[in-house]
Amino acid sequence: MKYSKYAFITVFLCVFSESFAQDENREVVSKQHPELSKLVINWASKLGGELWHFGELVTRKTKVKDSFKDTTVIVEDGEALLRSIHENISNMMKQKVEAVKRIMDIAEQAAQAQKETDIDYNFAYFTVKNLTNSLENSSEEATKQPEVEAQEVRDDSFISPSGGKYQSMIHPEEMGEFQQDQERDLNLSEDGTSKDEEFDPDLETSDDTEKDPQASQTQLIDKTKLPLYRNKNFYNIPVNTNYSAVHVPSNVFDRSKEVISGIKWSEELDKTFRNNYKLDPTLSWQYFGSSTGFMRQFPAMIWSQEPVDLFDCRTRSWYIEAAASPKDMIILVDRSGSMTGMRREIARHVVYNILDTLGNNDYVNILTFSNTTEPLVECFENQLVQASLHNIRVFKEAMAGFKTEQIANFSLALISAFEMLQTYRETKAGANCNQAIMLVTDGVQYNYKEIFEEYNWGNLPFMNVRVFTYLIGREVSDVREVKWMACANQGYYVHLSTYAEVREEVLHYVPVMARPMVLNSNVKPNPAWSQIYADVTDPKLTNWLWVNRERNRQRERFMGYSKLKHMLSGEQSDKKFVHQQTQKQDTPGASQTYHMMTSVSLPVYDKKPRQERVANLLGVAGTDVPIEYIQRLMLPYRLGVNGYAFIVTNNGYILAHPDFRPVFEGILKPSYNRVDVIEIEIPEDETEPRNFSDAIKEFRRKIVFHNRGNATFRIKSHLDDMKRIMVQTKHYYYMGINGTPFSLVISLPHKYGFNRIQHPVENDIHRMRSNDKIKGSLAQFFTGNWTIHPDWQYCRYLDDKESFNTPEEEFLHFLKKMEGPGWKWSKECDRKLICKVVADAKITSWFNQNITTTTKEENGAELVKKIGIVVAFLATHSGLTRWQDFPQNINSSEHEPNFHMLHNKAIDEIWYRRAVEHHYVDPSNFVYAVPHDVGNSSHTLVTVSHAIFKEDGAKKAPAAVVGYQFYHRALHQLFTKITSSCGDMPCKRTCESEELHCVILDDNGYVIISDSLQETGYFFGKIRSDVMHQLVEEGIYKVTTMFDYQGLCPEPIDTSSPATKLLSPTVHLMKVVNWAIGIAILFAKSVFPHYLEVLPESEHFGNNFGTHEEYNAELHDQEHSEGGEEAAYGEKEFIEKFAIRKTKPEPCDHQMYMYSLVHYSERNISNSGYNRSMVDCTRPYIVQKVTGSNLILVVVNNLCRENSTRVADSPDPVQVDYNMSLACYRAYYNDFPRRHYMTCINRHINESEIKLCGKATNISPSRIFQIMILTLISYVVLI
Repeated sequence: MKYSKYAFITVFLCVFSESFAQDENREVVSKQHPELSKLVINWASKLGGELWHFGELVTRKTKVKDSFKDTTVIVEDGEALLRSIHENISNMMKQKVEAVKRIMDIAEQAAQAQKETDIDYNFAYFTVKNLTNSLENSSEEATKQPEVEAQEVRDDSFISPSGGKYQSMIHPEEMGEFQQDQERDLNLSEDGTSKDEEFDPDLETSDDTEKDPQASQTQLIDKTKLPLYRNKNFYNIPVNTNYSAVHVPSNVFDRSKEVISGIKWSEELDKTFRNNYKLDPTLSWQYFGSSTGFMRQFPAMIWSQEPVDLFDCRTRSWYIEAAASPKDMIILVDRSGSMTGMRREIARHVVYNILDTLGNNDYVNILTFSNTTEPLVECFENQLVQASLHNIRVFKEAMAGFKTEQIANFSLALISAFEMLQTYRETKAGANCNQAIMLVTDGVQYNYKEIFEEYNWGNLPFMNVRVFTYLIGREVSDVREVKWMACANQGYYVHLSTYAEVREEVLHYVPVMARPMVLNSNVKPNPAWSQIYADVTDPKLTNWLWVNRERNRQRERFMGYSKLKHMLSGEQSDKKFVHQQTQKQDTPGASQTYHMMTSVSLPVYDKKPRQERVANLLGVAGTDVPIEYIQRLMLPYRLGVNGYAFIVTNNGYILAHPDFRPVFEGILKPSYNRVDVIEIEIPEDETEPRNFSDAIKEFRRKIVFHNRGNATFRIKSHLDDMKRIMVQTKHYYYMGINGTPFSLVISLPHKYGFNRIQHPVENDIHRMRSNDKIKGSLAQFFTGNWTIHPDWQYCRYLDDKESFNTPEEEFLHFLKKMEGPGWKWSKECDRKLICKVVADAKITSWFNQNITTTTKEENGAELVKKIGIVVAFLATHSGLTRWQDFPQNINSSEHEPNFHMLHNKAIDEIWYRRAVEHHYVDPSNFVYAVPHDVGNSSHTLVTVSHAIFKEDGAKKAPAAVVGYQFYHRALHQLFTKITSSCGDMPCKRTCESEELHCVILDDNGYVIISDSLQETGYFFGKIRSDVMHQLVEEGIYKVTTMFDYQGLCPEPIDTSSPATKLLSPTVHLMKVVNWAIGIAILFAKSVFPHYLEVLPESEHFGNNFGTHEEYNAELHDQEHSEGGEEAAYGEKEFIEKFAIRKTKPEPCDHQMYMYSLVHYSERNISNSGYNRSMVDCTRPYIVQKVTGSNLILVVVNNLCRENSTRVADSPDPVQVDYNMSLACYRAYYNDFPRRHYMTCINRHINESEIKLCGKATNISPSRIFQIMILTLISYVVLI
């Protein structure tokens, strides 16, 4: 019994110990292999906690929030804000119109006063082509305007937008300390204000750099030199503000009677130009464009003629729209069998030049005819299309390939044209004013009087349609009929036999269209405001620049790889160009290459009395208005973050908009100025391209027709180079700008767009100065590193008498003056904005203190060093940005541009906009971002931002954004340390193992951190498309379809087509020389016919000057022959392998899919994909939110192969295929209504008395010029 008891105890102990051992073993196993889902939760929580703690330490966000504790939140009235911006812009535009009217009046007076005896064929004038800078050293530094000496004083005066008068900003007590400028002293009254109540035509001004204030009155002898000084009002271009300079097109003889007389009398405009500039120093370029071709521009400057001088003022939009009322035009092109060879090419050139004279307010179509009449562009059948840059380009490309055949049926062609115009006239569609038929043919055997009687002579003496005829060819037997057709229908007849004369002769139709306006000279038309355009000499060089771009890339490719061709595969060689091929979007800031403008212009009439009735258009007077200047008047600080204003034209096109992107890789887009408002404000419900809702179309109609009202839409907006998307409810307010084609619209986000921060009254500038607590200057608040928004108008001088290197220097200058006695606020100083920025500076002046000394964190310095912080920053709603550098953490400063050079625009910065928007997801979160597609770079920075809101009861408003930047490698080290640990016990299944692939994604699906560094910045769908697809299915991410209607697509060119060939510069030079010689011979033959009987036909020379397309053609022939037929054995294959496929830029629409993180509340997160475990390979991942951030952690099972059946939609832009060209699709489906704003003056009862309907020129040259021509001809004959 005793032994059995021991045996039982022994067995019990053995069993118990066995059981205990098993339990202990299970516990050890569980610690060694924890559940992966719980492990991922732990990793995400720990990483989020570490980052959030460090963000709070570095940004000092709590202290920043406390700094705004004394502020209040006020509600902005959308209607009142709209009225304020409208008043600014409207007053400015009225000023510009008044300046142009003064130019117009003086031009008409000067032309009328000129006598025949005043014409001097040797008259010297400043020409933009041959002008040189007379300064000894014309380098960049030498041409800057010298600083004013200390004893001199600048005139502290401004223009008032409402009255156009100067307002002194300094009271006379302060001015008494200095010696006044002599010239300005004459114009100041005792109270310091201007005496110039009215425009004084005798007023003179001069550059400050001239020693004699009246130097401008001294006649200079040498008209090839001028002292030119850089002027900030003219983009820092060297100019002379005392004189204008003249441009004469290459195809215009500047010593002809009409041209030289116009150049001489128009010199009287210099005085008007100067006084306009004095009255309104914000004026940009002023000019007068003559109907003879020359243009006088103020101030004088040197024009660049690279690559060639193609400029002709008569083809610019400001000239076209002012010279005549809008027009419907049908161009009839004869394509009968006789229109071959040179006749066909001249006809094509005629059409090109006619098209160049049309603008957005004109409508056009081209019909070609032989035995049938057909539209040149098939999809434009039976309709007129708007003469936009895009449509004009389509017509020109179609003209390159039209074929000639059969016999011309003029009756059918004329009837087709008349009936189409009649339809538009009756329905009041199209331009709804002038109508014209342009007939291009090589001969007419009959005058078709019965057709004109039926369709055009029903209301004589008025005619609905003008007929202009262009007779092509040298050997023309009879011109009577074709000339009669023009003369009998209030048109103009032109006979053309060479390329050289085409442009000049084609342009004769413009003054004829203007005759009713000239005859109604007492009724001036409305000022013509142009659509947006770039300040380049020829806006149609896009194709040429594109070809040069591809040629440079090809040269780089050949030179870089020709030596290594035997070592590189095709795939390897293309890696270098991957970025260029995939970059489909234009980069932000690309439009800075060009200055975008609108212009206001008025026609100038010839009022000189004559015995015979004429109606001559002298030309057009105008001035430019930079778009950036208009944007400065839009009060952006009152619009707030993610709020904006924009302007829409009468055609519905954008004049100014923050998302207007006119440039692609430094080249103007082919249809950059035809961006419709409906194509840029895209509602959320738009899921198919160009499927615009009725609501948004009605919204557009009200804007275009100058209605006043408001609307609310859910709008999709892109940011960060079209990589991210924001979907917001936006409130729109709109109204028209009277006297212009423009409408103003403002957009405010629903959640925070109406709430604004207001500082207490004691923080007003003048109250702070009177407060005893503030010792010293207000400049004490602007210490350390700080900047203000460079594009906002805080305070400025209108004239160019004072220059500043930075906006901050300018701001401090005015801040000092504001503290002095006698300060008077001007329209050019925004008191509200300045008070805001000074108050912000005061309450945040502590930000420059060292972070490690102002924080309660004991090991703050160690953390700052550990995380690798580079900069900490603070940006406020007033445009103030402060930052603190940490140079000890920067390994190589040469790789890191200064923070303020890249991020000085406060509320317009992407990190500011995203932080404010993310505040409504979780107000405690930080927003993280890395550069896109950056890969494994040692200098990659992570940008972190957090929005500070001021809460005032139920209202709250964004006050500031704080943030910092630190090295990505430090974040990667922290990530690796956390995700390689399983807590207190080691384990194998971590992110360091080959089994798992771990990534941190941001709220748009881009990789912030990965265990594979080369994935940094890439869209996760490109790495694991199947997993990204499942994340969308499970509701982690939401996909939004986005469209870009400003896209540009490189369209392949068929290199076998003759139309694609290119010319070499040498061949082009020979063409120009031959053309010039041809012009000389033609000219000489008209004067000395008996001298030239031995010479060959001048057509041999004149016709060699081809069009731009031909210029492009021979260069391609040369390049092809150089690299192809003559290539050695094996070289041809190499060239074919590495040749870049030639393309041309074409406007297109892009579709892309953008991702955004779906945010769940604590209540419904249990139903999301965050709480699911990894299930074999059917769900080969776990996802978890990273607390306190916009990030998620995704852990993928690497052992599972990628499922190719699950593919995520790509955010990369893909061209939309409409099964037709974009121009055709717009013509069919997107022909939206437009408003006719221009005055229609298209008839006058006395016009029938004007007999001039064709012109034969007979110019008598000087004796010297005769000798020069004969010498040149003799030289050619000898050759």
